[in-house]
Amino acid sequence: MSTDYTATIHPTTASIPAAVWNSLVPSTDGVPDNPFLDHAFFRALEESGCATGKTGWQPQHILLAQDDKPVGLLPLFLKSHSMGEYVFDHGWANALERAGGHYYPKLQGSVPFTPATAPKLLVPSGSLEAQAALLQTAQQLATRTDASSIHLTFVPEAEAELAGSIDWLRRVDTQFHWHNHDFKSFDDFLETLASRKRKVIRRERRDALADGLTVRWLTGKEIEEQHWDAFFEFYEDTGARKWGRPYLNRRFFSLLGEYMADRVVLMLAHDGPTPIAGAINFRGVDTLYGRNWGATRDVPFLHFEVCYYQAIDYAIAHGLKTVEAGAQGEHKLARGYEPVLTHSIHWIAHPGLRRAVADYLEDERPAIEQQQETLETYTPFRKGERQ
Repeated sequence: MSTDYTATIHPTTASIPAAVWNSLVPSTDGVPDNPFLDHAFFRALEESGCATGKTGWQPQHILLAQDDKPVGLLPLFLKSHSMGEYVFDHGWANALERAGGHYYPKLQGSVPFTPATAPKLLVPSGSLEAQAALLQTAQQLATRTDASSIHLTFVPEAEAELAGSIDWLRRVDTQFHWHNHDFKSFDDFLETLASRKRKVIRRERRDALADGLTVRWLTGKEIEEQHWDAFFEFYEDTGARKWGRPYLNRRFFSLLGEYMADRVVLMLAHDGPTPIAGAINFRGVDTLYGRNWGATRDVPFLHFEVCYYQAIDYAIAHGLKTVEAGAQGEHKLARGYEPVLTHSIHWIAHPGLRRAVADYLEDERPAIEQQQETLETYTPFRKGERQ
């Protein structure tokens, strides 16, 4: 690392003042463009006990300074497992363990439990030297902590290119995002789809709310503890079925309401006065990020309505450019969400494992890119309508 920089490792988010942290995050009028990079989001994760050493997410945030002035930040965690990441490396871990090595601890540069692309090498000046210094500091920290590897997941392509230039490994995967082409209404969006696809979506929306169900959008002070109670019940049901134990606890959602409710859009489906399903979204400067969903009643197509179609309605109404609907889900294609590549970068200390992973990624990358091309042929748009 250049002698012009000094780096400090912070074991909590709270040990870095919010004003310092957020000054290093891409922002508009002092508000972080991406809600998941907000100091408040990390603080809520840690203060609630969701992302701490006890849960295998020990903060090791790197703060970079030059002449005693903060110039860069890398949110980083020392991890004892690979859960809650959405970029799967279990096979890598198993290979090293079978060979007699240890994969854990490892260092993870990500927003816990959040598969949304956001910069991780937070340098407002854009200095490539400072970004490289953050990566080099992470490598030094890996040596000190006996970590097997470093993984920065859901990074912008530019960060992946920089890391690749200094011999980190690059990986790609696929998500599905909806893009707003200055639509004035949901019907405007539907007009870009093939006739058969339009009919299917209209039927799904009609059937989802056929029994008189209604959907409310709540944000800011509109979200009360009773709404968090209802949503947490939905979230627990989904989490228990998917993972066995949900990653987030009830206190986390209360802290969201206290620290950053204006960035939250809670969509609740009601049967009369009673909420029966819901989805939590986070609002960025130009993007709506869909995260978690759940329901206490099985209603056909209600998942699509609350998670995908209501998100599109909200984005159109508020002039947002993109809806990111989370990880995986090829069923999103038929609902107007398009495949996009996501990027992650990896540094592996063990030379044998590094070679094996590099060979694997060399084979995986063209397969993912081919899959991307194939998926694009299944989008529901009329010929010539995609922009």
